[in-house]
Amino acid sequence: MTIRGYLKDRCLLLLLHACCMLALAGFLNMTGYQRDYLFLVLVCWMLVLAAVLGVSWYRRKQYFCRMGSILERADQRYLLGELMPEAVSLEDSIYREMIRVSNKSAIEKIREIEKERKEYREFVESWVHEIKAPITGISLICENHKGEYTGRIGGLNRKVESLVETALYYARSDEVYKDYMIRETDLQELVSEVLARNKYYLIQNGITAEVACTETVYTDEKWISFILNQLILNSVKYKRDTDAQIRIYTGRYERGVRLTVEDNGIGIKEEELSRIFEKGFTGSNGRRKEHATGMGLYLCQVLCGKLGIRLHVVSAKGEGTKMMLEFPVGNYLTVL
Repeated sequence: MTIRGYLKDRCLLLLLHACCMLALAGFLNMTGYQRDYLFLVLVCWMLVLAAVLGVSWYRRKQYFCRMGSILERADQRYLLGELMPEAVSLEDSIYREMIRVSNKSAIEKIREIEKERKEYREFVESWVHEIKAPITGISLICENHKGEYTGRIGGLNRKVESLVETALYYARSDEVYKDYMIRETDLQELVSEVLARNKYYLIQNGITAEVACTETVYTDEKWISFILNQLILNSVKYKRDTDAQIRIYTGRYERGVRLTVEDNGIGIKEEELSRIFEKGFTGSNGRRKEHATGMGLYLCQVLCGKLGIRLHVVSAKGEGTKMMLEFPVGNYLTVL
């Protein structure tokens, strides 16, 4: 708060004092009061007024500086009303109390929303747990009674399972830190496992897959498995009509290990590349697919961010797509 701004806020008070000084000067002049004494009275008046305004400005400036410092250091800024220092004036005390009441209402609303979100997440997790039993049962029936129709049912069942997993991971995405375990992961084994789970779906769509992963990384196996599954399903969904292929391979780059999921599908338009990780974005390709939701790549990006992995894409319309996961490797791991 500057002195200029403070005086501007007190312009009516200053105008009142100026009018009173002029009125006093006129009255004393009319009564024959000596001009030297009149000038001395007016000077004393202005000095006292300046001192009062100066002290008031300094106290209020210090008050707001303390409040600004508290606000800057606070982790939860909506609690400012509880942290505000004692006010220096009645007006400030009233404002402080109003802010405290407002903050209390906001905190109660936040807690209510958090409770609702927790209940919803628990419901989704419970539902996923229950629905996995019939999904597993259908999968076992298809395995034990192999045939053309059971193969199709198995492929569709796997797709249902993938959608159920997406719902579960979306519900847990805000609390990923509670459910991950970083350990050394063999990417060849992990990719082979994900492809094996989707074998019926790949066969039905005429997809051939090639795997060449020679690297190991430190990450959470379960979350990376989900991300890879989403990338593979996207490659299948946007495949070309004939000779569709998926290549999954690893390589080194200057800061770690890069895992690439490459397909020769229909590709992505250049103007849409910057938006494919946005929540709910389906793009021109997705609009031609009935069941495109725009959630798969969004979830992949969110989970990669939580795990410290960079996910980016290289693609062109009609030339296929490369989805690259970059796992950084710290110096301490290199030394070990």
